[in-house]
Amino acid sequence: MLHSLKACRRLLRAIAHAARGWWTIRTAFADLTQEERNARVQQWAGRMLEIMGITLRVQGTPPAQGPALLICNHLSWLDIVAIHAARHVRFVSKADVKHWPLIGTLSNGAGTLYIERERRRDAMRVVHHMTDALRNGDLIAVFPEGTTSDGRGLLPFHANLLQAAISSGAPVVPAALRFADAATGETSQAPRYIDDDNLVSSLWNTLRAPPLLAIVRFGEAQSSYSRERRSWAQSLHEDVQQLRRDTH
Repeated sequence: MLHSLKACRRLLRAIAHAARGWWTIRTAFADLTQEERNARVQQWAGRMLEIMGITLRVQGTPPAQGPALLICNHLSWLDIVAIHAARHVRFVSKADVKHWPLIGTLSNGAGTLYIERERRRDAMRVVHHMTDALRNGDLIAVFPEGTTSDGRGLLPFHANLLQAAISSGAPVVPAALRFADAATGETSQAPRYIDDDNLVSSLWNTLRAPPLLAIVRFGEAQSSYSRERRSWAQSLHEDVQQLRRDTH
């Protein structure tokens, strides 16, 4: 009962915080520079984690500036909030997110690029947009697994979006993410979002969980010079796997 009451309080505060973010984007972002917008998004994400009872732990060194392509394993809807809190990036996300009430506005305000996953040719369109953004000095982030996993291992990496780094000459920064019980350090399944899970149940399980850690571990930047995307995807898969094992 106490866990549910605490979860309800957290939920109400999270909704209010999301609404404030929505209002800021709608009323203030037009008058801010891109750097100021990025800083607001990072601050908002950090505060959202606090409201939800999650402590951010950053390991390694986040990229100080772009251009760079960040790749990371994918566990939950909460991944985006955790990574934004560690370092603002422009995510590549499925296109239907931009039409979700409230979340779509937040996603647009964070500079998200959208992909129609059901249309195979759309990947090339997104690669062109990513390439242009990287050439302009942006930090772009993708989840090369293409969907969420249970965190016990990594799904195979899709190589297509790596072409943006190769075409633009931007480095790739591997990263790994793990959610853990703050008291024990053991991996927590509370935020998971796979198979029959839905956003509501995942959110409620996260809010009811004991205090959590969101551990984001950044690896070293890798040059894209003379890379072949498929072999690079396999190599990066091993790198992210090792980073995930090294989270603590």
